[in-house]
Amino acid sequence: MSEHKSDISGWLVRRATWHLWAVLGVLLGALVVRTARVTSDGGMDNAIVVRAARVWLGGGSPYDDPHFLYLPSAVLAAAPQALIPRGVLGVLVPVVVTGCLVGGWVCALRVHGVPLRSRFAALGLIGLAVGFAPFAHLVLLGNWTATAVLALPLGLLLAARGRWVAAGAVIGAAIALKPLLAPVGLLFVFARRWRGLGVMVGVPVVASVGAALLLPDPAGFFTRTLPFLLGGDDGFVRLYEASPAAVLPRVGVPGVWAGGIGVVAAGVGVGCAYRRWRGGDEGARRLVETAVGLMLSAFLVSRPSYDHYLLVVVPLLVAGVLGEGAVARVVWFWVALVPQIPGVTWPYLEAVQRRAFRDAVTLCGLAVTVAVRSVRSGRDVPPPPPLPVPSSRGSAPSTPLGAPPLDPTGPAASPVEGRNRWGEGSASA
Repeated sequence: MSEHKSDISGWLVRRATWHLWAVLGVLLGALVVRTARVTSDGGMDNAIVVRAARVWLGGGSPYDDPHFLYLPSAVLAAAPQALIPRGVLGVLVPVVVTGCLVGGWVCALRVHGVPLRSRFAALGLIGLAVGFAPFAHLVLLGNWTATAVLALPLGLLLAARGRWVAAGAVIGAAIALKPLLAPVGLLFVFARRWRGLGVMVGVPVVASVGAALLLPDPAGFFTRTLPFLLGGDDGFVRLYEASPAAVLPRVGVPGVWAGGIGVVAAGVGVGCAYRRWRGGDEGARRLVETAVGLMLSAFLVSRPSYDHYLLVVVPLLVAGVLGEGAVARVVWFWVALVPQIPGVTWPYLEAVQRRAFRDAVTLCGLAVTVAVRSVRSGRDVPPPPPLPVPSSRGSAPSTPLGAPPLDPTGPAASPVEGRNRWGEGSASA
């Protein structure tokens, strides 16, 4: 990113003044204080995990609560919270969740090469905190989705630097806490990074198996939680799910058809993500858009699928808006985010139980936008430069019309050292 550009992008990457950072600090501080005042145990969703840990410490099974949807390793991770006084916990959790959101934004900026002290770094996070409802909602709930919001951009940053094993460890640790980032495993498959994939799978497996041996019901995740997730028959949870399989039946579509639509849409999304990987450029944006496409595809079919899941993908896309050809430069990206503007009352969707319809519009809009952009990115890649054409008289290689002439004194004139960009020997008489 160059700050010498004369357009708006040049202004945005210049260094921010202290005033912007002060505004950002006040906004995030107010969000933390408000959450600490109106919640207990750090938020409704965090309270579920803490309650499960307290049940386990008391000798019971954490899977007695059907809303505990985490792997056994999460029980051990939540156990320290069960020992912290409630007053301290009520302040600590929103601080940690907000820190994860800030850390995820920082990593997303670094993936796209945006300076951390720039105006865009401050204004972008202010915009997410003020103009994107799931941001404050996630802090209020204290949901462990915050770990995925941090882990995905951090993992992509490591992968962009060639550290795929470290990326697998980061994403695997997040899966051990909450299995939200499991679809990212397909990115490792696309890239053929088998060691990184092995680490990504191994970390949550080892952690969960070790933790399960300490539980009175070691197979509880498979005998209770997994059927609950696959069945999706909980009336309370269904009211807040944004996937087509949950929303369409509420408007009269048969459940089987709704589930089929979700599966087909997810399959198309995975195909488009693969097209993005195979046909796209070699930059970090290719990693981001492929991973985002995989995650959105999973959200289309997963049960449950909540509004705050969008925070896993939206900051990554917004952080890349300054780059040419970015998804966030497509107008439909911003149109899809309109239902998430706080403070807007939508007719017939005023009740909190109906906000899932707004979330579904955003989810499907983002999925379509990213999928279409992925297909077009594969078509826009310029072809490789033409190879030299050998002369029929055995002289020096001739070049196609319009190509610069070869330098006979350069290194390419040597039949041993002459290598083109694909690693093949240069043509010789």
